[in-house]
Amino acid sequence: MTEPLIGVTTYLDRARWRVWDMPAALLPAQYPRYVRDGGGLVVMLPPDAPDAAAAVLARLDGLVVAGGADVEPVRYGAEPDPRTGPPARDRDSWELALIDAALASGTPLLGVCRGMQLLNVALGGTLTQHLDGHVEAEGVMGRHPVKPVPGTLYASLVPEQADVPTYHHQAVDRLGAGLVPSAYAEDGTVEAVELAEPAWALGVQWHPEMGEDPRVVRGLVRAAAARRAAGGRG
Repeated sequence: MTEPLIGVTTYLDRARWRVWDMPAALLPAQYPRYVRDGGGLVVMLPPDAPDAAAAVLARLDGLVVAGGADVEPVRYGAEPDPRTGPPARDRDSWELALIDAALASGTPLLGVCRGMQLLNVALGGTLTQHLDGHVEAEGVMGRHPVKPVPGTLYASLVPEQADVPTYHHQAVDRLGAGLVPSAYAEDGTVEAVELAEPAWALGVQWHPEMGEDPRVVRGLVRAAAARRAAGGRG
């Protein structure tokens, strides 16, 4: 059987390579490696018109919403904190549309860092715009333990406390509709959220693609394969 096709969202930024200096759709190479380690095939999803999201999702078996810039606070009805980074409006619009389409179609969804925060915002939740202790240093990935909540989807994938790669200064505040916490940091920060069955929708605040544990993405790929086998794609 062909491996499930997993879409991964990308950055949209200015980049330089060889003789070129221009806007580019960027994705750290760890993301496709991570999905391939989980058994999936990868297609990159650069920002596009939000009204194309449902058509794109109809061709995919699963979705990863990647990390990146802070979500614009207007998306959850807040004024920007001075420590909130500049907005990535094209990404916000596109990725929120993808999340809505994934939830509507039952496409398995994994949100990573910003992706978890967007999942929360898409369902009406809010964010804490700054917290300390989850960034080692600028441009340096840190690590800290997260503890799963028994009985959750995340706990079924990673049942033990685990050290995870982390780089974020924002976090979930008020949970979105239907979301439940499925892991916490030692300081009480919500580190994973998920929807109840039958949807497979999981967000993790850390960066699993920067580590060596493929269990979360394997769960996504298994769910994508099961949905495809049941005739869920298209």
